[in-house]
Amino acid sequence: MKIQLKMALVFFLLFAAGVGSAFCRQPQTEPVTVQNVKGNIYMVKGGSGANCGFYIGEKEVLVIDAKMSAESARQMLDEIKKLTPKPVTTLIITHSDGDHVNGLGGFPKGLKIIAHPQTKKDMEEAFGKDDALKPLLAYLPTQTFAGSMDLKMGGETIRLLYFGQAHTSGDITVFFPAEKVAFVGDLVFLGRDPLIHKQKGGTSFGLVRNLQALLALDADIYIPGHNDSASKSDIETLMKGIQDKQAKIKAMIQEGKSLDDIKKAFGVESAPGGRRFLSLAEVIYLDLTDKK
Repeated sequence: MKIQLKMALVFFLLFAAGVGSAFCRQPQTEPVTVQNVKGNIYMVKGGSGANCGFYIGEKEVLVIDAKMSAESARQMLDEIKKLTPKPVTTLIITHSDGDHVNGLGGFPKGLKIIAHPQTKKDMEEAFGKDDALKPLLAYLPTQTFAGSMDLKMGGETIRLLYFGQAHTSGDITVFFPAEKVAFVGDLVFLGRDPLIHKQKGGTSFGLVRNLQALLALDADIYIPGHNDSASKSDIETLMKGIQDKQAKIKAMIQEGKSLDDIKKAFGVESAPGGRRFLSLAEVIYLDLTDKK
């Protein structure tokens, strides 16, 4: 067990030090485009960083996430202006990864910015230790919440929901009950294993609980950070895949298998220099063996 804990510490320190950090920079590859999801709800794709979204209310616009560069954020705002002259007044941050927050500098100052308290803490730490990102300290969330929070925009109710640690320890879901649409950030990855930032408090078992909570919502459309829209069936498939892997790894640990054995069994290969995100198999192993 001492060896296992030591390996867990090595992984933690490796990623806490910024190796493979999600606050890294990403080149812009495709133009920013806007896609109507339902009613006045829109999804923003392309540019640098993750998918974003926005809602056009009676008098104002609410934006979800901020892209990875100021240039892409400004392009997103330009696309919004093509649809409405109403001002952007509110920005919701789903979590602290750089591909969701590093574009904040492209937004006007003075916006209401809402996030989970841990997300604000992670953003402050990341912006403060990188000279290139220090100007973004002016865009830290102005309001935080734990549990849930309802926003009213005209006749629309927008629910901000926190279901506990998952991809990070500050992930929130933005739910539009009337349209049955939920923006889920990086809680949902389709066609690949989910990414879990253990150095930010992420956990595979917490992610399963979050997916269960998403399935319990009266939602028909889920908008992930890195895929097109997802359905309940997609989320059920994702959740089952994680649970199956958890059960297999638990049985292997009980049989005395090492982390190397588990990595080999699940086809996890070491990257050159060791600089890569932890695989789902490694995260599950650490979840099951780490005493922290």
